[in-house]
Amino acid sequence: MIAVVAKIKAKKGEEKKVEKALRDVIPKVREEEGTVAYTLNRAQNDKTLFMVYEKYTDMDAFMHHSSTPYLAAMFTEIVPLLDGALQVEMYDEIM
Repeated sequence: MIAVVAKIKAKKGEEKKVEKALRDVIPKVREEEGTVAYTLNRAQNDKTLFMVYEKYTDMDAFMHHSSTPYLAAMFTEIVPLLDGALQVEMYDEIM
């Protein structure tokens, strides 16, 4: 299993637009073959900071997810609304 933690920081005042764009892809991502989990979270102490927790059966499933047109469209929409670069950390599940 592959776990991914993506941190996305919206510019102040752009939080609602970023959240909507992130929410809109969730149903499609959850239907992708090999997607085990995909959840959107917001920091308790910073309403501009989002975290997406993702879990895939293997690297092929993650690579498929990364190449979908709806994910590319979502990034095109949100990149101008972000305060800094997207941070992505990948993990191998141990247990």
